Amino acid sequence: AAVKAAGLVDTLEGPGPFTVFAPNNKAFAALPAGTVDTLLEPQNKAKLTGVLTYHVVPGTLTVEDLRAKASAAGGVATLTTVNGETLTVQAKGNSVYVGDKEGRNALIVIPDVMQSNGVIQGVDTVLLPM
Repeated sequence: AAVKAAGLVDTLEGPGPFTVFAPNNKAFAALPAGTVDTLLEPQNKAKLTGVLTYHVVPGTLTVEDLRAKASAAGGVATLTTVNGETLTVQAKGNSVYVGDKEGRNALIVIPDVMQSNGVIQGVDTVLLPM
């Protein structure tokens, strides 16, 4: 519903490739009450678009690619999202985390869902660009 409300369906179904860090339903439910409803209001389309595009990076990055990027960067790699903001990625043991600028870290809980135009990494936290 959020992707449709933001007008991003055609973009994300485009040729890509993209890596989408897709929060699961539990992640959205953990947001403060009313947050999702507020973001879905027409007057908040720009903010919703910003939040959603903050979860998308160019290229196809598997969990192993993300792990390798973090290792090559000394433990924490920086990714640039399609909205121009940055995320961090780090591996801890068998787990890979993606972090936002506020220090929230999303665990990749459903890895490497391959698509024709990239890959979806299911995460347990909604990352916020503010």
